[in-house]
Amino acid sequence: MAQFIIKRLIQSVIVIFIVSIFTFLLTYLMPGDPVYAMLGGDITQEQYDIAYKEMGLDKPIFVRYVNWCGNILEGDFGKSYKYRMPVIDLIKERLPITMYFGILSIIISTTLGIILGILSATKRGKLTDTIITLLANLGAVMPLFWLAVLGMSLFAMQLKWLPSYGFTFPTDNFVTSVKQTILPLFALSVGAIAGTTRQMRSSMLEVIRQDYIRTARAKGVKESKVISGHALKNALIPIVTLTGMSFRNVVSGSTSVEIIFSIAGTGQLLVSSVLSKDVATTQACILIVAVVVSIANLIVDISYGYIDPRIRIQ
Repeated sequence: MAQFIIKRLIQSVIVIFIVSIFTFLLTYLMPGDPVYAMLGGDITQEQYDIAYKEMGLDKPIFVRYVNWCGNILEGDFGKSYKYRMPVIDLIKERLPITMYFGILSIIISTTLGIILGILSATKRGKLTDTIITLLANLGAVMPLFWLAVLGMSLFAMQLKWLPSYGFTFPTDNFVTSVKQTILPLFALSVGAIAGTTRQMRSSMLEVIRQDYIRTARAKGVKESKVISGHALKNALIPIVTLTGMSFRNVVSGSTSVEIIFSIAGTGQLLVSSVLSKDVATTQACILIVAVVVSIANLIVDISYGYIDPRIRIQ
């Protein structure tokens, strides 16, 4: 198992390294001039040249990349031109908000998806199965941003039951936090619930056709015991991988949700930094998201290895 973990860890490091290269290169290929973005357009050529050198833009791109990586390893992501503060402070302020919604969404979507998938599989061909399958298929094709706009229009604008913007941590004001969390969480979770439900149904149907399940039923074991004691563990194996994919989709989808609901998370920070040509902040946001997703995938791979020994052997 240790060899399996080390192998996955090395793969994650390689992925992050490749992402860092593309991130560094692409941010400098974005339209606009980072010097003008920092100082504004009304500057002299002398001021421009001084800033150009201070930002290290006069050095070869390889040297700039090495220096950038060295600074990151020391915890220095640079300074934000737009917000006039260290990027690391911005990340510390914004990342917990994005992670809050991401983790909460995964917990809810995985739990509900497993329950609905089991219910649909055990009631195959009945009305319950038809309704769950129909809703899952519908939820799987609904765009995330459309769900966010729909929820805001109905529950915030028309019914005025929930706030349409902002976020407060539960530790600051629990009631306000719950109200502000419902709509963004709804938009983030629908697709993940649908995907988990469909996968769980398919996996459970495949497992309950196996010979050992028929044997358990023939011995008179209660159906609830057959499902929970024999079928569930094997049916959950594909869900582990799907959970990692869902987390990646939720993190990427949080950008739309944060913009629509004016939530000051990492996604909103990334968009604003790209639009303002804030190179240091853009690089940090992309790299941090890549690291978070890589860690999530690593945890999923390790969990998968524990659940299914065949993966470790391979």
